[in-house]
Amino acid sequence: MKNLITLLLALAVCGVSLAQRQTPLVQKHKRILLENGSAHIGNGQFILNSLIGIENGKILFVKNALTNEVNKAEWDTVISILGKHVYPGFIAANLTMGLTEIDAVRATNDFDEVGAINPNVRALIAYNTDSKIIYTVRSNGVLLTQSTPRGGLISGTSSIMALDGWNWEDAVYKADDGIHLNWPRKYTSSGWWAEPGNSNANEKYNATRDEIYAFFEQSLAYSQGNNSEIDLRLKAMEGIFKGDQRLFIHADFAPEINDIIDFSRRFNLKFPVIVGGSDAYLVADLLKENHFSVMLGRPHALPNFDESLTYDAYQNAYLLQKAGVPYCIQPAGDMEVMNARNLPFLAGTAWGYGLTEEEAVAAISLNVAKILGIDAQTGSLEAGKDATLFISDGNALDMRTNNVVCALIKGNFIDLGNHQKDLAKKYNEKYGLVE
Repeated sequence: MKNLITLLLALAVCGVSLAQRQTPLVQKHKRILLENGSAHIGNGQFILNSLIGIENGKILFVKNALTNEVNKAEWDTVISILGKHVYPGFIAANLTMGLTEIDAVRATNDFDEVGAINPNVRALIAYNTDSKIIYTVRSNGVLLTQSTPRGGLISGTSSIMALDGWNWEDAVYKADDGIHLNWPRKYTSSGWWAEPGNSNANEKYNATRDEIYAFFEQSLAYSQGNNSEIDLRLKAMEGIFKGDQRLFIHADFAPEINDIIDFSRRFNLKFPVIVGGSDAYLVADLLKENHFSVMLGRPHALPNFDESLTYDAYQNAYLLQKAGVPYCIQPAGDMEVMNARNLPFLAGTAWGYGLTEEEAVAAISLNVAKILGIDAQTGSLEAGKDATLFISDGNALDMRTNNVVCALIKGNFIDLGNHQKDLAKKYNEKYGLVE
């Protein structure tokens, strides 16, 4: 055994003292054993005293330390995490992470292409691994993101990216996982942003819906034909009809979701996903019957209607869990990229409004991985999966105790330093606040 490491010394291994060089760390650890941590597996299970073995980036086993023994001499790195919590890396879906830096500076925004229908636009090649925001977000345990374009009727194609790497080729977890369709609203609201306002029928709804149908009819015919000429937009849709890609349909309200269900039946969609879905619980039986999944919008949001309860959004996850509809929680919304670091606390709110603790963990880990189609590789602490995980001093879903002290992506320790930590240290020293 080359290294027997307590958690205090492991902080250096995990890179939290290396905030000055926010680049991928040189890896020196092939066989890693994490012992005696409280393991939140991600699939609903919990082990109070765990043993987690990692070899060449993969999880070898997750065992109960009280009933299993291992030969520590066989491991080059042993880390004691007694009293700490270990989680699968949280996954932030439906974000412009890596595609934007400063909302108010247009030159740093690369997520919205010109035109209404752009399925051929790929977030993958625009992903910026040098974004400072990435380092802030991953220091709260968010280690993967679905980098997603915005705008138009069909925004483009998202990709699932790790929050580490020299470039997008290093960071890609799953390329071109799905296409994003923005379904029109039947009703529009007027009034100040913080008030529901008046609701009016959208006179363009039928025409826009017909435009979507027409494009999908054309795309389906293209995917079934022998085409001598390449149409990039139509070719980009082939994966939807072959079942290789998900179709993420952004919609919130029941009238639109009912129409989307009919749309899914018409084109026999294999992996339809509602993104937003604030009314999804109202049509839960139909969604379940038609094999839909739901990426719930951010729970920390204002109610949609005057008659809505203030906690409606808080309990949406519980209502879908109870109905048996596959779901996850995603943090998209105003200032979404910076707010992605609050993803654990969104799950914590859902925990407080009906979910069990382990269901809340699953809502931002394994559930997300299943919906994105990467659950065979990640999303839970299970043998054979990538060692993408983190260790927290306390419960990661509670903002008072979340303190990530060590994290790995595919078995590689990552630097947990960030610009905000550097500034905190600088000014604590300046004003004599350092203990």
